Amino acid sequence: MLNRPQIFNAIQQRLDHADAKGGRLAVMFLRVQGLREISLRFGYEQGEQAGEKVHELIVQSLRPVDQVFRAGDDSFVIVLPGLLNQNHVLLASARLAQAFEQPLDSGATPWQIRAITGAAIYPDHGLGADLLCRRASMAVDEAQRRGELHAIYELHDTQVEIFYEELRDAIEANRLQVFFQPVWDLQAKRISGIESLARWTSAQHGEVSPASFVPFSEQSDLISALTRWSINATLRQAANIPARAGLSFAINFSPRVFGRTGTAEQLIGALDIWGVPPTAVVVEITETALVNDLESSMQVLRRLRDLGVRIAIDDFGAGYASIAYLRRFPATELKIDQSLVGAMREDTHTRKLVSAIINMAHHMDLTTVAEGIEDQATQDLLTEMGCDFGQGYHLGRPEPATDFVSRYNAGLIVP
Repeated sequence: MLNRPQIFNAIQQRLDHADAKGGRLAVMFLRVQGLREISLRFGYEQGEQAGEKVHELIVQSLRPVDQVFRAGDDSFVIVLPGLLNQNHVLLASARLAQAFEQPLDSGATPWQIRAITGAAIYPDHGLGADLLCRRASMAVDEAQRRGELHAIYELHDTQVEIFYEELRDAIEANRLQVFFQPVWDLQAKRISGIESLARWTSAQHGEVSPASFVPFSEQSDLISALTRWSINATLRQAANIPARAGLSFAINFSPRVFGRTGTAEQLIGALDIWGVPPTAVVVEITETALVNDLESSMQVLRRLRDLGVRIAIDDFGAGYASIAYLRRFPATELKIDQSLVGAMREDTHTRKLVSAIINMAHHMDLTTVAEGIEDQATQDLLTEMGCDFGQGYHLGRPEPATDFVSRYNAGLIVP
């Protein structure tokens, strides 16, 4: 497996050749969903065998002149030189998608994986190896967001181009901010907790959406640092609210941190440092974790739940998790995705679905939280359905945690 400088040097050599000949090339980033899970389930030796098999499949699907580099546990960088037009990139991505239609047989149990590709084209989308690789990676993120197998970078894409060093330095220097958004008990009509949200103001881009910098941190080695910052920044503020208030504090965890050692220890250690009881904390993990990282996630989450930490499945209804996963997942709460909550007033079927989710959750001894409540009518519907908790702009917008704590302690936050 090559490191980043080695890959960049190899790409730059091709770029120099293309520049001398007046040619075009593409840098493609390929992410193999399910490859990393082979190592977790069957062991690292079989995971390496699977990685080698994937590398072979990629090479066999492309031209002899194309270059393939292993760039991570589940990612590859591909250089496609000598392109005449964008259609050659689309053809290469189609061949790669076809190659992964069958389960991977690498000595372990046949395993279904999925290849998602993103591409940036020289010279249209950049002149250097670093920029082309970043924009190809951004295209992969865009493909995943759209639920597609391939995307080509768009110059006018609204996604911010994040620089690794700037985000790393911002985390290490504590230049991010923690915001609190209230969570309401819909039946008792009072604030019962908050959700902690990370905010970042970049010197180059201004305010950067979490939808940009969180996925970036997940694809780099920054997610552990971001998680550690989020835990301590949240609990530092939580410690300033009297325990008698009985508020819960929800912290978002990326599924990727559960495959790394020390996640549970980080949270347990921070709880001890800041004097916050485990029962006051809710760990939120997205529904996709149920599909992509079930085994590793369950081990960590069971340990935390045994200590009293509550576990919430976030964005439920936005993904493709089977109901069967809920039986095994150590959850205590179900957060209904805002796409369902926002549509249920106008759509009868969605309203019935939300009601069914609430009933199902209660039968499984799970509490329910509705996300994205934007008006009183939606709040009233959810209250009638028996939904336990809710959040959204109608109930309270996110604000700097220091401001929330000051207003709450002064009795200025009221129904």
